[in-house]
Amino acid sequence: MAKDLQVSLLGELRVTSAGNEVSLPASRKARALLAFLVASGRPHRRERLCEMFWDLPDDPKAALRWSLSKLRRVVDAPEHPRIIADRERVHFDADDVDIDFRDIHARLRRRDEPLAVAELESMAGQLDQVFLDGLDGTGGEAFDAWLMAERDDVLAARVEVLRRLATHPDVAPASAKKWLRIWHDVDPAGAEAHEQGPDPTRETASAADDESPARRVARSMSKIKARALRAQRIGFCQVRDGTKIAFATVGSGPPILKAANWLNHLEFDWGSPIWGGSFAALSRYRSFVRYDERGCGLSDWEVKDLGFDAFVEDLEAVADKLGLDRFPLLGISQGCAVSIEYAVRHPERVTGLILIGGYAAGWRHLASPEEQARREAVLTLTEVGWGTDNPAYRHIFSQTFMPDANPDDLAWFDEFQRQTTSPRNAARFQDAFGYIDVRHRLADVKAPTIVLHSKYDQRIPLDMGRAIASEIPDAHFVPLESKNHVLVDYEPAWEVCIDAVGKFLIENEI
Repeated sequence: MAKDLQVSLLGELRVTSAGNEVSLPASRKARALLAFLVASGRPHRRERLCEMFWDLPDDPKAALRWSLSKLRRVVDAPEHPRIIADRERVHFDADDVDIDFRDIHARLRRRDEPLAVAELESMAGQLDQVFLDGLDGTGGEAFDAWLMAERDDVLAARVEVLRRLATHPDVAPASAKKWLRIWHDVDPAGAEAHEQGPDPTRETASAADDESPARRVARSMSKIKARALRAQRIGFCQVRDGTKIAFATVGSGPPILKAANWLNHLEFDWGSPIWGGSFAALSRYRSFVRYDERGCGLSDWEVKDLGFDAFVEDLEAVADKLGLDRFPLLGISQGCAVSIEYAVRHPERVTGLILIGGYAAGWRHLASPEEQARREAVLTLTEVGWGTDNPAYRHIFSQTFMPDANPDDLAWFDEFQRQTTSPRNAARFQDAFGYIDVRHRLADVKAPTIVLHSKYDQRIPLDMGRAIASEIPDAHFVPLESKNHVLVDYEPAWEVCIDAVGKFLIENEI
């Protein structure tokens, strides 16, 4: 049954209420804002929306308020406001709204009720339209990037519909040829693979195949990363102290949960040269779950507690919210200690531990007096300089995190750090990490464990990773030929890491 409000994103933006088309604001920015809120399906910080749609010297906050007032007249009902806004965030309540592209996505994901030919043909017609036609260039670079990712996902959905039509058992032979021809025009590689039979480079390939799984992943990474931003599903959960934690899931299959580490952002990670490749590889055959640490990303920034126990409780809240019963747990950097503590507290739920670039005790426990003095100095520099336009303060981190990364990636990471958290929180994180200590928990880990660490890591020395592996019963240790604390997907060590993790999951039947 059709709902009272329908929003069409395919073609030009249209809103229909009780069967009648509603007039939209004349402002293209207001229409683009509505489309973004509807299509993204999640809350957004006011500051983020201002940055996306309004340039200085405009008054972005006033422009946002004006646009929201115009949009409420379009979508709100007398007793049902759909534009929901507080002092920090804005979102569109779509629970009782028909949204054409969202509904197509949901229908394609259902496996319990096969799609009939007529329904697929209707989808093919809808998906042949340009997503949000006429809204190009309405906002800044961030909006344009989002729009491109959305349109790429529309293309992916169209390819899937054409594939099903070309191979549907109820399609007449002549129609099947037509749909195969259209499929070939849109996705030549996929259509040709169908015509030629099974792909010999899949996991069933023989041992003689000299192309590694990591290289096969890297070959298709650009397409996966482009679609991942739209494909991921973002939600929120609340921890006992009231903090809201943002989490995201992408992919399908058995779950793998990544503990949060500082310098992540659910919206920006997929487009990054730093995290995008690794996350895409992990989500290729699994349902990949991750979340933003309290104090950064889409999670609440204004929090009283940025301590270790709070980090573990955030992980517990996400796992409970999603109802994850048994799953492997991935930890990177300080996320390793959080993962270790969680695995000891909940041995019945963790089927395996993957620990990359981690440590069991922070710098306040193990560093020399000289090193502690340097860390304290960096804390002060961070608090006064993190949020400035001068990247020199943040460059202290990027150079030690990835000394072998190319200059463009380092520049990207400098700016990414500023967008991820506030100057005050950046300093608080560094302070909190210094107090971490799970050395007494290592012997109690029951799950199969693999520990991977760069040999020349300038942020966390190799000995710290080796110490974790030596104390966790039967842990497997893999040293990586790299200087980078955070691996990038064009270095050989990244391939070694991805291959080792894949073999670990297979060998332990996780």
